[in-house]
Amino acid sequence: MVAGHEFTFAVVGAIALERVAELRLSRRNARWAFARGAVEKERGQYRVMTAFHLLFLMACVGEPLLLDRTFTPALATACIVLLLCAQALRWWAITTLGPRWNTRVIVLPDAEPVTGGPYRWLRHPNYVAVIIEMIALPLASGAWITATLGSLGNALLLRARIAIEERALGARWARAFVATPRFVPGGPPASP
Repeated sequence: MVAGHEFTFAVVGAIALERVAELRLSRRNARWAFARGAVEKERGQYRVMTAFHLLFLMACVGEPLLLDRTFTPALATACIVLLLCAQALRWWAITTLGPRWNTRVIVLPDAEPVTGGPYRWLRHPNYVAVIIEMIALPLASGAWITATLGSLGNALLLRARIAIEERALGARWARAFVATPRFVPGGPPASP
């Protein structure tokens, strides 16, 4: 193994463990929501997204090993800082939504939209965290192909996922977020 990569591979492992924790929380929250009459929308897209994220994590380790990428400590450090910020944003969003948060599109009928926490400034703060992660995690070990292809693939997945979510959340949610940008605080509001 290339010297220095052990640290970033440990970071990939930590992110993978964090994903396992998210999935466990998601399952628990799904049970809570379904017990209250929630409905799941378009599960097929979720399966594609799950497979993509698994392949992405594998590529974050595979590219540096197979293509002998150079480990750059300064770049790795900057990427780790970005990853920590992304994780903080992700868990702020998860905590704000409480048991309503899920990795799947599960909607409680007639529930009031959550507009506190990071949702005061962004429609989709969790996806901002994912976008940052798709860039920073592979670049921490010099995996620029994975960063590029992962980001492009993620953009396609998010485009579909956000459309599904926003349709599922309905008119009440759309009214609550009419002036709120999707990804950049202070940016232009998202078009319907």
